[in-house]
Amino acid sequence: MICDVQAPVALGSEMGLMTIAIAMPHRIFITVADPSGDQHAALLIHSLRALSPDVVIEAFGGPKMRAAGAAVHVDTVANAAMGWRGALRAREVAGWINWLRDYYAREKFDLHICCDSWSMNWHFARLAKELGTPTLYYIAPQAWASRERRVLKLRQYVDQLACILPFEEAFFCRHEVNAKFVGHPLFDELPPRAGWPVRVLEPARPVIGLLPGSRTSIAEANFPRLLGVARQIREQIPGATFLVPSTPQTHDVVQKLLATQRLPVEVRQDAFDDVVPRCDLVITVSGTAALHTAAFGVPLMVVYHGNPLLWHLVGRWVVKTRTYSLVNLLSDSPEKIVPEFIPWYGSTQPVADYALDLLRHPEKLDAQRQQLRRMIGKLDAPGASMNVARLAMSMVQSRPAGVS
Repeated sequence: MICDVQAPVALGSEMGLMTIAIAMPHRIFITVADPSGDQHAALLIHSLRALSPDVVIEAFGGPKMRAAGAAVHVDTVANAAMGWRGALRAREVAGWINWLRDYYAREKFDLHICCDSWSMNWHFARLAKELGTPTLYYIAPQAWASRERRVLKLRQYVDQLACILPFEEAFFCRHEVNAKFVGHPLFDELPPRAGWPVRVLEPARPVIGLLPGSRTSIAEANFPRLLGVARQIREQIPGATFLVPSTPQTHDVVQKLLATQRLPVEVRQDAFDDVVPRCDLVITVSGTAALHTAAFGVPLMVVYHGNPLLWHLVGRWVVKTRTYSLVNLLSDSPEKIVPEFIPWYGSTQPVADYALDLLRHPEKLDAQRQQLRRMIGKLDAPGASMNVARLAMSMVQSRPAGVS
């Protein structure tokens, strides 16, 4: 952006005026809706600043983006929800859209970045398009799995799509969306794992991780059932203990539910990378946590509590993939690497029985561990955040210089 400033300049004995072109910093607005988006966007902000230290970044986001240096106008992360609970935020989202529309009328931005959370962010992509601001969408909606018509809105409102799964670029390009594979941000966030020791299972004292998800509503739906599985495992293996890595959004839910239980459960907030490698087996809610667990080579099972009525009326007809867990989707194997219980309703006993079978047969845990390592080896390359930052800056720098 170039600002023309009229500055007084001495011309002999007379005072004249000349125009001085002053380079103004580029301005980017980022919108996210949940804790994972906050984390991914924070890493992106660091990369943007590494490329352009004076870039101005404003946002709707959360504490990690604020800590990374963004001016966060609205916290859109604290009350993140999905499904019908997420739909209840529609009025709140409408208020944010109106606020941003007014703000964009006063302030000019060179780029709008939407990070994940399609149900909210497509509205912001449309708004940016209406106001003539280029839009980069980071972390594509899973239109290849369900609701393929979302690609129509992507094509209409998004100038550049940054995909995090290898097969997505070809899918979206076939649908005439300008897409590019950038890598998965998870591998920017993980600690070094080379030479990480493999746990040796003690059959009488197994350690099981219980991962309730990162959102309050997801934990409320799934953690009581995970505790039911834990009780059933303890009935068969009295020496079993349990670890729970919580998030700021789920910690209170976890602690409240544990207050009524007599189970040996250790809870640690924001300690995923410390907790998971200590486990012999992890039972996790479906989502990025499954891939995160797999990256440590820790055997896992994937669950997701769903409303049976909604599943039979809607879910089973709109989801088109052969499997639901990201770990299985990314595998080349025709067989599932990890067991899935999705949708998970009815008795919790089948999950407990499967977990007990794995814990009683260490060779099954070892076999899954080897499959996980082969799958992760094809993805384990950091750089997604910097790749997206380069895309963003190329979009910003290719624009004609504005005048303010």
